[in-house]
Amino acid sequence: MIDVTIDQGSGFCFGVTTAINKAEEELSRGGRLYCLGDIVHNGEEVARLHDLGMDTITHEQLSRLHNARVLLRAHGEPPSTYDIARRNDIEIIDATCPVVLQLQRRVKDCYTENGDRVQIVIYGKRGHAEVNGLVGQTDGHAIVLESVDEINCLDFTRDIRLFSQTTKSIEGFRKMRDEISRRMTGGALLVSYDTICRQVANRVERLREFASRHDLILFVSGAKSSNGRILFNECKDVNPNTYMVSSAADVDRKLLDNIKSVGVCGATSTPRWLMEQVKEYITNIDNE
Repeated sequence: MIDVTIDQGSGFCFGVTTAINKAEEELSRGGRLYCLGDIVHNGEEVARLHDLGMDTITHEQLSRLHNARVLLRAHGEPPSTYDIARRNDIEIIDATCPVVLQLQRRVKDCYTENGDRVQIVIYGKRGHAEVNGLVGQTDGHAIVLESVDEINCLDFTRDIRLFSQTTKSIEGFRKMRDEISRRMTGGALLVSYDTICRQVANRVERLREFASRHDLILFVSGAKSSNGRILFNECKDVNPNTYMVSSAADVDRKLLDNIKSVGVCGATSTPRWLMEQVKEYITNIDNE
């Protein structure tokens, strides 16, 4: 008999949970509700909320929308989004994660105080919704770097203020900070701000320990989730017998041959009910 265990620390982070709860609360009021971008990088959860009456729209569609309710997801938005909402008489239901909101304020304050006198650098994924919101706080002047390999675009003779997307790895941020610091010259000053969400970052070591205890790891995540890819790779580093699935339908039955224990885990964007379905699917196969 296969022992199937769900990692108790996996699933929605606080920010995503709050956004989902706000969406469900608004949907219970009736009427049409729009969400600007996927509320979470998980197609199954987006489909569930769509069935309840929430439509996902793009920024282009937002600009043509009037007199409607629009939910802003946990990732946050740039000031331009709020400007459009005011012009178009759109009611904003703001579900921006408090951690992201605090980071937005810090970036905005830094830009307001210093303008172009310093280089504001964001360590994050270019084009990610949260990063777009952060760059928007600087009127588009912030420099986004995805890795240490990209730092040659910086002017090391000018002061730099370094921030991080909240879901990036602590180790990656430290490498970025240390390498920039090493390259600074002519008295220029680097000030770095560790703005990584610890609720997300602290999952790594616990997840690695979880992955090491099982014969097979099924990591449940949507393909769009950058956090999912990071955590999946951490699991696979510890346990090569790790596979990413988006739902129970993706589970290859052959993976269960000669397996005694399966660990089911997921990203901060993975709903608990999806992990439960994967566990139930495996249990049913085992019972056959």
